[in-house]
Amino acid sequence: MRAGWNGAEPPELPPLTPGERVRLVVRGVWSAVALVVLFAVFLLLREVDLVAERIAGRPVSAMGPAVVRIWAAQALPALGLAYVERGEPMRRGGAFVANHSSWIDIVALQRAAAPFLVSKAEVRSWPGVGQIGRAIGTMFIDRRPAEAKRQEAELLVRLARGDRMAIFPEGTSSDGQRVLPFKSALFGVFLAPGLHERVALQPVTIAYRPRPGLPAAFYGWWGEMDFASHLRDVMARSTRGTVELTFHPPLEVAGFAGRKALAQAAEAAVRAGFEVRAGDQTGETHANRLI
Repeated sequence: MRAGWNGAEPPELPPLTPGERVRLVVRGVWSAVALVVLFAVFLLLREVDLVAERIAGRPVSAMGPAVVRIWAAQALPALGLAYVERGEPMRRGGAFVANHSSWIDIVALQRAAAPFLVSKAEVRSWPGVGQIGRAIGTMFIDRRPAEAKRQEAELLVRLARGDRMAIFPEGTSSDGQRVLPFKSALFGVFLAPGLHERVALQPVTIAYRPRPGLPAAFYGWWGEMDFASHLRDVMARSTRGTVELTFHPPLEVAGFAGRKALAQAAEAAVRAGFEVRAGDQTGETHANRLI
């Protein structure tokens, strides 16, 4: 395993204890059963949404996203994480713009608002993951130039009808101890004529707090860290952790001259929220030491 984006190796962890192995099995079984049952319920209720769409003559997505939020709400405790929400997710069309340190970010955002996701095209063929991704409305991006215009048109249609997506403008995940510079290229689509006055971007700060005894970067997943190993470690070792989402005031896209200004404003809000959360954690840690 090579070093991550910042030249640092992921934290080394001791072998799992017998108690952690039992926790891994119990959580694994529970998560698998919950996924199968709730996915079946989701498919059923999605059909209800489709019938409602035909009757109303407009997009309807009420039942399906609710099941996704229920799944995420039970998945976080299975990962040993309590969920804390500050602010309120916007309800209008546009995008949640967040910092990115782990695959758990996606679960937390689904818990908050069930936005649709954008993923690389090869994920569509992954066993299980691809089928679920297609069902919940994930948009798979093919990087071939010939597909660019079609995919942009599809994205514009979804945003114009009021859908909300989640984007991570850092372009990579980190160790969760900082916010990386935002790349502005992702913001161009929101400035399309006829769309920029109808959508907003809501900056979201995601911060993790592991229990004492675990590394500060425990929940971070970056570089070439193996997903299966990280999932195993989280499900086996994580207890009394916290994932906190801070929803900042939405940014009206029409009020910005270009994608760079929009990206800078979103980054500033996310970074400020992260620094506040880091300061709170430092103070709390110091207080615990004093006690």
